[in-house]
Amino acid sequence: MHPKNLGVILILAFVCAGRATAQDASRPTAGASTDKGKASVSVPADYVIGASDVLSIMFWRDKDMSADVVVRPDGKISVPLLNEIDAAGRTPEQLRVTLVAAAGRFVEDPDVTVFVKEIRSRNVFITGMVAKPATYPLNGEMTVLQLIAVAGGLLEYADSKNISIVRKDGGHQQFFKFNYKDVVSRKNIAQNIALKSGDTVIVP
Repeated sequence: MHPKNLGVILILAFVCAGRATAQDASRPTAGASTDKGKASVSVPADYVIGASDVLSIMFWRDKDMSADVVVRPDGKISVPLLNEIDAAGRTPEQLRVTLVAAAGRFVEDPDVTVFVKEIRSRNVFITGMVAKPATYPLNGEMTVLQLIAVAGGLLEYADSKNISIVRKDGGHQQFFKFNYKDVVSRKNIAQNIALKSGDTVIVP
């Protein structure tokens, strides 16, 4: 083969390989965003999909099957062509695997990405003598002290030594005590626990 022809072939091979690598790199993993204007949220390590969460399902070679979906109260989502798919209780990666299996009945070698646009299923609650008692989203790690701060702090007559955290675990309720004055004084800081979805902080 003439050296010039060999050089052209090598250049073409390099360009094609670069394009393939760029295409692979542009595909996000489960939970990542594909839309700069609608970036996905930061997904906690222990996150599983729950009711009211907003997901984006992306089929790379079958755009008509792609959709933004809201997880219904029954834990299902509706995906074009695939109809109803169980989503709640699964991680984004587990849902992706389920979608691949379901889509495989209709399309060849489906390429699917799932990413999380909004987490609405993970919440904590604070009530009682704080400035802003309310429901707050739990999109990452949050301690009792941090939730009190987000809720605007304790009111003047709050019983800061007898704050309680109520947690449902396996159908049973657990109670944790929290002494605000001790924690801010760096005493017994172990009681400043990381909250879990569904926890309620009560400030008497």
